[in-house]
Amino acid sequence: MWKFCCVCMALALLWGTQAQAHFGMVIPSTPTITDKKESPLKLDIAFAHPMELQGMPMVEPKAFTVTHDGAAEDLKSLLKPATILGNKAWTASYTIKKPGVYQFAVEPQPYFEPAEDCYIIHYTKTVVAAFGEEEGWGQPLGLKTEIVPLTRPFANYSGNVFQGQVLLDGKPVPGAEVEIESYNKGKGHTAPNEFYVTQVVKADQNGVFTYGVPWAGWWGFAALNTAEEKMDHQGEAKSVELGAVIWVNFAAPRVK
Repeated sequence: MWKFCCVCMALALLWGTQAQAHFGMVIPSTPTITDKKESPLKLDIAFAHPMELQGMPMVEPKAFTVTHDGAAEDLKSLLKPATILGNKAWTASYTIKKPGVYQFAVEPQPYFEPAEDCYIIHYTKTVVAAFGEEEGWGQPLGLKTEIVPLTRPFANYSGNVFQGQVLLDGKPVPGAEVEIESYNKGKGHTAPNEFYVTQVVKADQNGVFTYGVPWAGWWGFAALNTAEEKMDHQGEAKSVELGAVIWVNFAAPRVK
């Protein structure tokens, strides 16, 4: 009987771990800049279960860039080690000097997740608008996989609907599954049960998905696909989960 109980507990723990969604994270100190004092951005870069505030260790990213006016700039040299949500993560400081839309993107090193028996690579981005300029926020970056916003990805109110299109190798992904979580830092929200932690929607035949955001804060949208190629792990070929992740901030209106 004791052995049976132990097996049940182990399975419950395994299922609980498998139910947790992973999110690459790129969180800037502000999603919009209207004053020079806001222009020195601090960006937190991590890998986590954001709703549950559980971090996972992240080795130095393979790439970190910012794209402005169609030109990409390599920012990897700006990365500094940090601790976020109790685990190894990264930060970077970047000063925005010109008006425009700035798309920050991270390509991590592959992460092996024993609970899912696969590698995870989340191509993660966020968009910052500066000094009144907002042209080009819907331009794809040409990442292996990405979510192209169809809703302006900044200056949105909580309660707004967000739409995006999932691309893989530059092509729409019909029926793509999109996982959604709030970065719960400082919010104190508690899910009624484990089913509520990660919200899930499916894209239509054009790879377009829609989600109504219920409260203010940073929200992550992760579209998941499986790579055609596998990767070696200790002599065994393992599947690779490709995640297209975008982080968008939603704010509550100010009340006089």
